[in-house]
Amino acid sequence: MIRYDLRCVDGHRFDGWFRSSDDFDTQKRSGLVICPHCQTSSVEKMLMAPAVRTSGEKRPVEGTEESSSSQPQSVGLVPDSPQAEAMRKMAEMVRQMKAKATNVGDRFAEEARRIHFGEAEQTEIYGSANAEDVQSLLDDGVPVLPLPDLPEDQN
Repeated sequence: MIRYDLRCVDGHRFDGWFRSSDDFDTQKRSGLVICPHCQTSSVEKMLMAPAVRTSGEKRPVEGTEESSSSQPQSVGLVPDSPQAEAMRKMAEMVRQMKAKATNVGDRFAEEARRIHFGEAEQTEIYGSANAEDVQSLLDDGVPVLPLPDLPEDQN
């Protein structure tokens, strides 16, 4: 992951994390890089010093994949932003889906396959599956999609 220092046309400064420089450019062209203070998509990268570590240093350099995967990062959400509204809508969609579906837990891949191939009654289900099982389901033409974890799922 790459951390960029960003600034909007109104001078608000903030940071953003991206998989690559190309990922930043693609998101910027699509209008997805938005200032959390004023919601403008007119945002530019600021000049940054490179993250360089000498051979004797043991701690991760801030902004590198090593540091971001092992250290807690500060995150924020602007409650009235378009992103926050999209997250609220997604969470409501997941809640509605789960209210109508049956939780089959870690038997999800098996049950989804049985339903898809007509070996079990057509019904809505949800549960958990590892990446290998999900890929196998997709390869078999079983239409599955990931569901985001909701705050109440963490209790």
